[in-house]
Amino acid sequence: MKKIIAFAGSNSKESINHLLVTAIASKVEGLETKVIKLTDYNIPMYDIDVENASGIPEDVQRLANEIAPTQGVVISVNEHNGSVSAYFKNILDWLSRADRNYLEGKKVLLASTSPGARGAKTALEYAKMSLPRFGAEIVESFSFPSFQENFDSDNGAISNPTLQVGIEEVVAAFVQEVQSSN
Repeated sequence: MKKIIAFAGSNSKESINHLLVTAIASKVEGLETKVIKLTDYNIPMYDIDVENASGIPEDVQRLANEIAPTQGVVISVNEHNGSVSAYFKNILDWLSRADRNYLEGKKVLLASTSPGARGAKTALEYAKMSLPRFGAEIVESFSFPSFQENFDSDNGAISNPTLQVGIEEVVAAFVQEVQSSN
C-alpha cells in the first residue's frame, strides 16, 4: 500500500494548521497515512557553522527518514506576517541540507489556513513556488479561510459545507495522483 505523511508547518501547541491537516488526513482512503507533529523533532535554527561543525542534526535526519519512503505528502502551511513562518522555513532549510531532493517523486497536497479571510494564501503561494525546488510535484492546493468560523475544533471537523466539499474533492484528486504514481 502506498504511503503518505501529513504535517503542519507550525510549532504552536494549538496549531489550527495541525487541526486542518489532521482533518484532511482523516479523509484519505486507500493509502497508509501518518500524521506527525514537527515539534516532536528537536531541530535547531539552521546555521552553516553548526552544520560544518556537527553535520546534519539527528532529528533532521530522522524527519527526512520519515518522509523518504512515502509517495505523498500533505502539508498545511501557516503564515506569519504575510510569509511562511520562520519555524517552517527552518525545517525546509535543514531538510534540503540533508538531501537537496528530499521531495523527489512525491505528490504534494498543500493547504493553508488562518483566522482571516485570506486563509494564509501568501504562505501557500510561497510553498507552491519553493517546494518544487526540492523535487515536489504539487498536485493540489487549498486555502481554508476564516478558520474559527468554518471549523469545529471540538470535533476536529470542517463545519462549512461548501469548504467540506472542496476539501473532499482536493483529497480525492490527490489520492488518485498518489495511487497512479510509480
